[in-house]
Amino acid sequence: MGGIEESERPLKRVKVPSGGSNSLSANLSLTELREPASGFSLRDSMAWSPSSQGDRDAIGSKGIIKRPEFIKIITRALYSLGYSRSGDLLQKESGISLHSTVVDLFRQQVVDGKWDESVDTLHRIGLSDEYIVKSASFMILEQKFLELLKKEKIKDALYTLRNEIVPLSINVSRVHELAAYIIFPSSGAVSGPSSQDAAGSKSQSAILEKLQKLFPAAIMIPEKRLEQLVEQALDVQRDACAYHNTLDSELSLYSDHHCGTNHIPSQTLQWTF
Repeated sequence: MGGIEESERPLKRVKVPSGGSNSLSANLSLTELREPASGFSLRDSMAWSPSSQGDRDAIGSKGIIKRPEFIKIITRALYSLGYSRSGDLLQKESGISLHSTVVDLFRQQVVDGKWDESVDTLHRIGLSDEYIVKSASFMILEQKFLELLKKEKIKDALYTLRNEIVPLSINVSRVHELAAYIIFPSSGAVSGPSSQDAAGSKSQSAILEKLQKLFPAAIMIPEKRLEQLVEQALDVQRDACAYHNTLDSELSLYSDHHCGTNHIPSQTLQWTF
């Protein structure tokens, strides 16, 4: 009671002897650093803090990698590998969403087969290329038409074709095929190239995949983009290897690839005359 607490004891002063070109002055004292109350781990020192680092837009030794793009590609890879919770956590922790709110809504509507709603949302995404908007609308409405035809809702299918698909004024030959499906539904609606799974979730996922290839990469991050970049890097390293003589399966991501001179064949296995 009333004394100096253990955690508040005065710091020691350590005298440093003089001598040598790199020594400190004899009158200079060092303050002993007190150990923190809680343990400090290497993991803490490696952790990246947005608040401490600031909102840097570029990362990497050359500063040419855009941080938001880098994080989005990693997030896309996590989802592709099946790590959905990790992808969600990365978006939350980084504050960088994989897609905009409108794009997420559009994707969900396509997956749910809400064709009319998805067409409306499509026009809210802000695509500047009118051809992309029309092509995407055509894909969606074509799927709507085929599903109506499969459900034998001929009048609704005909209305969709006449009043929604035809006014787009694209893919005229495909429009003629769709019109033929109304007259001969058994030959077209079932075996058409884009309607093999017209009533199932596989079809909706296939439509979303086609739309993803159609959209600019900045709006919908391409599937397996990270894998493509890594494979490109490995291809460059392999092509630049002067003494390359190993299998592709032996390439590693842990270090840059190069074969030493010991990989050059030094024994003759067969003579050819």
